[in-house]
Amino acid sequence: MLLVHPVTEVVRVAPALVVSLIIGSQHDDYRWTLLGLLIVVSHAILRWFTTSYRFGPVHIELRTGVFRKQRLSVPRSRIRSVEAKASFLHRVLGLAVVHIGTGSHAHHEHPFELNALDAKLVPKVRAALLTKDAVPQESTRAPADRRGTEIAHFSLAWVRYAPFSLTGVVAVGTIAGVIFQNGLGQRIADSAFLTGVFGAARSFGLVAMLACLLVALLVFASALACVRYVLSYGRLTVIDDGTVLHVSHGLLTTRQTSLDSSRLRGTTLAQPLLLRLAGGARLDAIMTGVRVHEHGSSLLLPSAPRAEAIRVSGTVTGTRTQDDVRLVHHGPAATRRRYVRALSPVAMAAAGLAIASRYVQMPSYAWWALAAATLTAIAVAWDRARGLGHAVLPGWLITQTGSLDRKRHTLQSSGIIGWTVRQTYFQRRAGLATVIAATPAGKGRYEVVDIPAERAWQLVDAVTPGAGDIWLVPRH
Repeated sequence: MLLVHPVTEVVRVAPALVVSLIIGSQHDDYRWTLLGLLIVVSHAILRWFTTSYRFGPVHIELRTGVFRKQRLSVPRSRIRSVEAKASFLHRVLGLAVVHIGTGSHAHHEHPFELNALDAKLVPKVRAALLTKDAVPQESTRAPADRRGTEIAHFSLAWVRYAPFSLTGVVAVGTIAGVIFQNGLGQRIADSAFLTGVFGAARSFGLVAMLACLLVALLVFASALACVRYVLSYGRLTVIDDGTVLHVSHGLLTTRQTSLDSSRLRGTTLAQPLLLRLAGGARLDAIMTGVRVHEHGSSLLLPSAPRAEAIRVSGTVTGTRTQDDVRLVHHGPAATRRRYVRALSPVAMAAAGLAIASRYVQMPSYAWWALAAATLTAIAVAWDRARGLGHAVLPGWLITQTGSLDRKRHTLQSSGIIGWTVRQTYFQRRAGLATVIAATPAGKGRYEVVDIPAERAWQLVDAVTPGAGDIWLVPRH
C-alpha cells in the first residue's frame, strides 16, 4: 500500500523533475533533482501515514493532511453511490480507489475517496455502505453472493461506433501539443520520411495533398478512438441484483460503480450527430446524488447500437412503453424559431459581406462559403425541429431536444420536486414557453423547450396532478 502514493506523486511532478534533471546535467550537479525527488516521496509517505478513515453507524469519516489537517464527515443516509477504480499499478498491488458519492451539489467540496484500499475489502465495503449495515472487517466472513441479472455486456462489434466520437481527434491534438511543446515538431517535419511524402504529394497538387492529410488524420484519429474505447469499456457488464445496479468496465484501469436502484430517476439517451448517423447512442442513468460533473459515474452503456441502448433503458426503468413512443411536436412556431436562430448569424454575415463588397472586391470563395453556411444552417434547423418534442406517460416525462448533441431524457414524475415556466421576450412574441422540471437527480433540471404557452401548465398538471391547476383556472 505504501508504494502507491510515492509513485503517484512522482508521476504527477515528472515534468518538473525532468526539467530539473536536464538543468543539472548541464552542470553535472544532480543535488537539486535528488532533493526534489526526496521531498516528493517523503510528503507522499507522510500523507499515507496521516490518512485514516472510520465507518460509524451514523457517519463515515475521513482524516487527511500532513501540514493542514482535514476531517470529512458524511452521514451514511446521504450515500448514493460507491465507485471503485483500479489503475494498472493498483491492480498489480491488489489495491483499489473507492469513491463514495453523496447528494452534494457543491463542486468545491472535497470528495470522499479512499485510496489504496485492499481490493478484497471493496465488495464488503460497497455492500455495507449501500445497505446501511455495519462495515465488516477483513477477518469477517464475506457477504452472501448476489449475482443478480445481467442486463448488458460488452460486445466487440460496438467498437465500430468509436470513430464517430471526438475522442480520437482530441487524442491527436494532445499528442501534437506534447510534440510541439517539447520542440520535436521541427525534427519530425524535417525527417526523411515526411520530406519524401510531401515531395510526392506536391506532384499531385495542393488539393490532393490536403485530401491525403485529412484522410491520414481521420484514420489515425479513428484508430486511437478504437484503442481508447476498448481500453476504457472492455469487459463491460451491467448487473441488477434487485436493489443495486453494478456497472463494471475497463482493461488497464478498471472501474466498478454501484448505484442504488431506489435512487434511479430515469435515463438519458445521448445521440450526437455523427453517432446518430451511424445508428448508435450512449446511455446514462439519472440518479439522485450522482451529478453531471461526476463524469462516468452514471454511465450505463458507452457508444452502442441505439436498439441496445433503448432496450437497456427500458429494462433499467422497468417499463418498455418508452421504446417506440411518439413525441408530441411543438408546432409551427417552434419550428420557425429553429430556423430563425440558425439563419440569423448567416444573415448577419451576408449583410456584412454585402456592405464590404461595396468598398472592396470580395473573393469568390467568400460567397461560396456563405452559401455552404446557409445550407448547413438550414439542415441543422430542420434536424433540430424534427427532433424537438416531448411525451407524457403514466409516471414518466420524456423530453428531447438538440441536433449536434441530441439528448432524450426519460424522467420519473415522482422524482420531480418543482416546476418553472419561463418565457423570454422572443418566446412571448412567438407564443412559446420553456417548462423546467426541477429534480435532485442528474443535472438538476430538465427542460421542455419551446412548447406552446397555452399548453405549458397543462403539461405540468399532466405530469404532476395538481401542480399547475391554479394557473389553469381563468382569472377574472
